[in-house]
Amino acid sequence: MPSPRSSDMRIAIIGSGFSGIGMAVRLKRMGYTSFTIYEAASDLGGTWRDNTYPGAACDVPSHLYSFSFEANPSWSRAFSHQEEILAYLKHCARKYQVDSAMQFNARVTAARFDETRLVWLLDIVRNGVHETVEADAVISAIGQLSRPAMPQIEGLDTFGGKIFHSARWDHDYPLDGRRVAVIGTGASAIQFIPQIQPRVAQMLLFQRTAPWIMPKPDKPVSQRARWFFTHLPFTQRCVRSAIYWQMESRGLGFFVNPKLVNPAMKFARSYLERRVKDPALRAKLTPDFTLGCKRVLLSSDYYPALRQPNVEVLTTPIRNIVHDGIVTADGTHHAVDAIICGTGFQVNDVGAPFDVTGLGGVDLGALWLRDGPEAYLGTSIAGFPNFFIMTGPNTILGHNSMIYMIESQVQYIAECLRELQRRGARTMNLRADVQRAFNASLQRDMQNTVWASGCHSWYQTKSGKITAIWPRFTFSYRRRTRRVRGSEYTFSL
Repeated sequence: MPSPRSSDMRIAIIGSGFSGIGMAVRLKRMGYTSFTIYEAASDLGGTWRDNTYPGAACDVPSHLYSFSFEANPSWSRAFSHQEEILAYLKHCARKYQVDSAMQFNARVTAARFDETRLVWLLDIVRNGVHETVEADAVISAIGQLSRPAMPQIEGLDTFGGKIFHSARWDHDYPLDGRRVAVIGTGASAIQFIPQIQPRVAQMLLFQRTAPWIMPKPDKPVSQRARWFFTHLPFTQRCVRSAIYWQMESRGLGFFVNPKLVNPAMKFARSYLERRVKDPALRAKLTPDFTLGCKRVLLSSDYYPALRQPNVEVLTTPIRNIVHDGIVTADGTHHAVDAIICGTGFQVNDVGAPFDVTGLGGVDLGALWLRDGPEAYLGTSIAGFPNFFIMTGPNTILGHNSMIYMIESQVQYIAECLRELQRRGARTMNLRADVQRAFNASLQRDMQNTVWASGCHSWYQTKSGKITAIWPRFTFSYRRRTRRVRGSEYTFSL
């Protein structure tokens, strides 16, 4: 079979968040017309569709957390809330006319590479009906933060009250006047806790690790600034560039010289001392690891919420959950009406988000469970021809905007497709030695970073291998993904 032309090449994009929409826009600009976006939910948006908990907002400034090709001069705040980001994504899908390529309620359950015909076979459940479709290339744009992680606690399924994860918020459940337990102190929890604290009768916050928290410099964007951004677009580009370099400079302390984070740690401790005067509570809220080893959180209302008389911070580990509450390791029974899990997402020590079978029947999920998630540039995987991942292994950032990384991956995948066209090839398969060498260099670089300073986070597997974070500057990633080195792949004609 000849190599399909760009207008004929069947491309399956799985997921309709920033990655899926950004990839679709690029494909359309390149002249590809036979691409489909498969979305398991009933609407687009990814993370910003799913996370509707009270106070959900981005911790990257609005003018940087957006596509470079679609500036939004009308952001209402320095840090946008969930509703505004979701509206922005829907605007982009409509403007660039990629919404027509979306199929909703279509969950991809498996992808198998047919070595005889050199095509991918996708098993899809669409509105409850099973079907199989073919694709010449598959782009997984599901992302790493898409599968909520419920805590592994004995008796979780015996609780008689209401229990839900922050990424699956139950807006129909009335929290007013209830006794509420919150498990976890991650990025989501520090946003929704201040929002629900005034409504509940009692809040018990079960904290395993105190996070590093910086004040969030959020404020409304003035009408004057919006006027300049609308009528003089270069002003917004200048603001975006300034934000980018300010955030990129954090890398100096995260992966160039971790000692450079000491001034930031001193500032964060001072901020905690100013906001929490009670020494016992302040001791509970003081982190015991280097700033940056886990995600640095931004909030100006979290500490004040924890000072309120209806809130208690508990650091004693949970032993088990019973019908009417939670029992801690010291035997204390805490009666609650509801449990909210702010326990993050399944990132490491789990398989692929759907079954993926490559050359020789190799199972991607089994590989990742054995060795930890690995890819080349977080995008290509040896043994899986024409299969690409967005925001894959070692692409998550601890210091800058993920949209920058997403656009870099869009560029790389576009170049891969161009390389196929230039060579008249059907498939391209990454060489295994290239993937091994790349990941070995990543892990060597990781040893001198703040993420290897002693804490254990969702950035790493249980064995300690750091497989989520990118340990270098984002502009170095942009440089690596600008062009495709054909010698790193084998091609089938």
